[in-house]
Amino acid sequence: ESLGARMLTGLVGDVSIPKHTAAGTAYWITTEGGAPTESQQTLGQVRINPKTVGAYTDLTRQFMMQSSIDAEAFVRGDFASIMGLKVDAAGISGGSVSGEPQGLKTLTGVNSKSFGSAGAPTWGEIVDMETKVDTSNALLGSLAYLFSPQLAGKLKTTEKASSTGQFIWESGNTVNGYRALRTSQVSANDCYFGNWAEMLIAMWGGMDVTVDPYTASTSGTTRIVALQSVDVAFRHPEAFTYGA
Repeated sequence: ESLGARMLTGLVGDVSIPKHTAAGTAYWITTEGGAPTESQQTLGQVRINPKTVGAYTDLTRQFMMQSSIDAEAFVRGDFASIMGLKVDAAGISGGSVSGEPQGLKTLTGVNSKSFGSAGAPTWGEIVDMETKVDTSNALLGSLAYLFSPQLAGKLKTTEKASSTGQFIWESGNTVNGYRALRTSQVSANDCYFGNWAEMLIAMWGGMDVTVDPYTASTSGTTRIVALQSVDVAFRHPEAFTYGA
């Protein structure tokens, strides 16, 4: 969300988000009083449907008796954090596990840039990630680079050109004039560039939390279960470049 992704909340049922897939056509008029040829814009849809992420934990009777904190509130906060991270990870590289959203890394239509040396992109390769989005006529909106911590560290010590003292990772956490963020959700040698406003994070209701004192009642254990219905989608995959 800090990159500019759009949150869609309070959804009910499957949702179709319209997108512009092709523009109309303009024509030169060859005769006085003539009219241009009719043309139509092409519209498509991005389908969003709920997928469920969940977690549960068992709290022993002794833990709840001895804990100085509100055990249920502690677990709720922890679940909200780990489930949020799970959704973020799916939006970046999801799709290999059944039931999870499709992420940018394997999404059809996303531009790709192969680095000559894995984990060590050159200045020219970083700029080419921007160029690919620009060539797709999508260089607008909430544009930013996203790196792994390992790659971010590498770029801080990699010069744009030899003996210039100018490094790829620039002051103010920018790269190539754009915001640059890093997260351990990104694989070590991967990075992304694009208009993050095209990323949609959809949620159906809030996090459902069930406190179950019955399943393991003979031992006094309380089970806390958290479930969230969510999906991640991208209106225009061509607004992104995946580099590795």
